Amino acid sequence: MQLKLLSLFGGIGADIKAAKRLGVKVKTIDYVEWKANRVKAYNAMNPFRYETQDVRTWDLKPDILVHGSPCQDNSAANLNDDKGRSELLLETIRIVKEMGEWRPKFVIWENVRGALFKAKLPIFNEYLKDMESLGYTNNFNIENAMDYGLPQTRERVFCVSILGNEKFDFSKLRKRPLRSMNEFQQCESEIKNIEKYVVNIPSMLTRLEDLASPEEIEANKSKFRYIKTITETCNTITERPDRCPAAGVFKMKDGRYRYPTEREWWRLMDFDDEDFDLMLDVFPIKQHQRSATLYALAGNSIAVCVLEAIFEVILSGEYAMQSEEQLQLIC
Repeated sequence: MQLKLLSLFGGIGADIKAAKRLGVKVKTIDYVEWKANRVKAYNAMNPFRYETQDVRTWDLKPDILVHGSPCQDNSAANLNDDKGRSELLLETIRIVKEMGEWRPKFVIWENVRGALFKAKLPIFNEYLKDMESLGYTNNFNIENAMDYGLPQTRERVFCVSILGNEKFDFSKLRKRPLRSMNEFQQCESEIKNIEKYVVNIPSMLTRLEDLASPEEIEANKSKFRYIKTITETCNTITERPDRCPAAGVFKMKDGRYRYPTEREWWRLMDFDDEDFDLMLDVFPIKQHQRSATLYALAGNSIAVCVLEAIFEVILSGEYAMQSEEQLQLIC
């Protein structure tokens, strides 16, 4: 089987990474992403050379369409009544409608849990209703990357729409044993210029959970969150490590605390060291500075292991495809 891949809101390519992990031969049709750094990262990890593109100008006909519209407007920190970028979700409806009588068999969407909160739920409900009017049966669920082996609490909404009356069964997703944080954490001796990762910002130091008494934590729980010390798991990976709420910090041998490195950030999104090494050629890390770009690229991606589990069910033949010989996938 050959997988023809096209990426919408493509990011750094978690979709193609997941497909390759399953041993599927992948041929890329096109890639649509409007942020230049993400395009550079994608090109570095794959034998392609794409330019930035706007999803609203795209027009192709896949068998599977996967999209993850920008999530910032759906986050808990930005749950106002302004639809903003979250409305890009509805661009998928326009794309499917303009395909005419032809319809992709599967449409998969991923975003943060905030998409289901009261302020943003009308947009998601509109999306579901429009998909039903196009002949799809929808099902959605909140999936945690931790259930697929990553030691990261990362809950995301996944909605799978199937053309016809079949309903995607999320219970068929194969869960993975939780992997040890030791697989992801670098030894201190491996980290170059480790001092730039040491937590020394006063506002961050005052929020370290290890340095606060139970009474302080209880008194401040309604004001702000404390930053956990990473042992077995971390909190959700975001665009940057030095803010609260945060993924967490590591305790050093000398008693100080440090942020996760860029390499650890990528590992915790289920990318390989080989992928990260390719990134260093495109986005070299300055000696005395952390790379905001490398943190953001990984933090805005989809956890590879969850996509892999979903693709695995679809590619297994559990649901009838339009063509057994040639499968086209849009992400």
